[in-house]
Order: sequence, then structure tokens, then C-alpha cells
Amino acid sequence: MTKTVSSLDQAALVRIYVCGVTVYDDSHVGHARTIIIFDTLRRYLLSKKYAVEYIQNFTDVDDKIISRALAEGVLAEEISSRYILNYFRDFDSLNVLRADLYPRATEHMRDIERIIGVLLQRGYAYLSQNGVYFRVKSFREYGKLSKKPIAELEVGARIDIDPHKEDPLDFALWKFQSNSPTWDSPWGKGRPGWHIECSAMALKYFECPFEIHGGGYDLVFPHHENEIAQSESFSGREFARVWMHCGMVTVNSEKMSKSLGNGVEPEEIITKYGCDSLRLFLLENNV
Repeated sequence: MTKTVSSLDQAALVRIYVCGVTVYDDSHVGHARTIIIFDTLRRYLLSKKYAVEYIQNFTDVDDKIISRALAEGVLAEEISSRYILNYFRDFDSLNVLRADLYPRATEHMRDIERIIGVLLQRGYAYLSQNGVYFRVKSFREYGKLSKKPIAELEVGARIDIDPHKEDPLDFALWKFQSNSPTWDSPWGKGRPGWHIECSAMALKYFECPFEIHGGGYDLVFPHHENEIAQSESFSGREFARVWMHCGMVTVNSEKMSKSLGNGVEPEEIITKYGCDSLRLFLLENNV
């Protein structure tokens, strides 16, 4: 499904790409903060008579989705489709305007393949025993979003340790896999890395540089840093003009997250306090 950018005057058009949820479980209040903050930004821009193109993706290729599918004895697609439906249930109840487009990573494998092919051709990426990796030190501006030099950057939480990489900071563009779900590629059967999915979806629908790229603060490094590196190496242009990040919801000084098991579902709060109270709380406490 392709959506073209409208023909409105570009000076009056604000294009926003927001990194959405990984659909292996129900969303929690931490996710709701990100969604509500960018929903409010979008409403503000519309109130000022800007035309807004708003895209929010679903990550539907992920090891956690596959693990849940195996545990339940169903296909990964069934897991992701279930929680996408639940996402709309939750955020419709929170009065969140639906995005203009909700692309899924599984719909963009050929776009991912095209970007990886160009990065390999230009020397920004290399083939290893376990997949295709981006060569971080080939991108001289790496670290410009997190404001840290390469020497100080550590391997991010979602970057796999692989002895076949040239450098610990190099990150996967394509991972060889034999277990379903997999896709064919010129380099071998496998699945895309997490970072390349968002780059492919953003570049599919928005000519760069687009105006705003957003998400939670926990995505600054490595996800958004890696998006910049691979997208600008591919296009030769600035990826996004403005990067916006919102703070995390915490529970006992720990980030609310599915992996920690401390999530609170929006429905629970809405039932007790109402939709508007939750929206206002999350907007007032964005730290």
C-alpha cells in the first residue's frame, strides 16, 4: 500500500514519522505517553492550519513476536495481527487521531532489500557469515544525534554481539535465518534488522529531509542513531530536519516496559479515572 505526499505547498506541509510499537503484546501506559504526545503535536499543527502527513509504523518482525507465536503454537502473523487490533481498540478509546498510514515492516521487504543493496554497493555495508552489517565507522557523522563520539559509544541493548562483525558497533541490516518467518534476499534467506525497517518505511513515503521524526527517548541510541546513519548513507541527504523524543513513564524508578513486567494497560486507567485524565497526566509529566 503506497501513499503519496500531497501536492500542497511544501512550506505549509509538516511530515511526521513516529516509531510505533512492536506488536507482541498489548500496549501499556508507557506507549500511551509517546502516542498521546505526538497526537497532541499533530492536533496543534492542524490548529495552526498546517497540512500534516502523519505516519506511525508497526514493527511486526521481531524475535519476541516469533517467540510468542512458538509458545502459542500459531503463526507470527497471527500474533502481530491480534495486537494491532488491540492497539486500535486502546488508542481509539484514548481519543487518538488515527495516522494517515500505519505501514508494517512485513509489507516492505523489497524496499529493505533495495536500501541494503545500495549500502553494500557503496561500501557502507558488508556481508558476513551471519548476515549483512552496516559499517558504522564509514559514516563520519555517527553519534550526531546522541551527541557522543564513536569512542564513547557502547554496543546498544538491541545490537547483537557477533564475532564475525568488523566492529562491535556495526549493526545488522539482514540476519540469516532458517526458521520461519523468513524472506528470500540476494544474500540469503533471513529477516531484516530492526533499524532498517523504519528507514525503509520512512523513505518509502516521505522524500527526505522530512520535517519531524519522533519516538520515545529510549530510541535515541541505538535505533534513531542507526536510522540516520543508514538512511543518509543511502540517500546522500539529511534524513529528518527535527528529531523529537518524549520521556519515559517509570515505575519505582524503572522504565515501564513489557520485558520488566511492570506495564499498566491504558484500559485499566481509563476505567478508573477516564480518558481525559490519563491524557492530561501523561502530557503534564513528560520527564
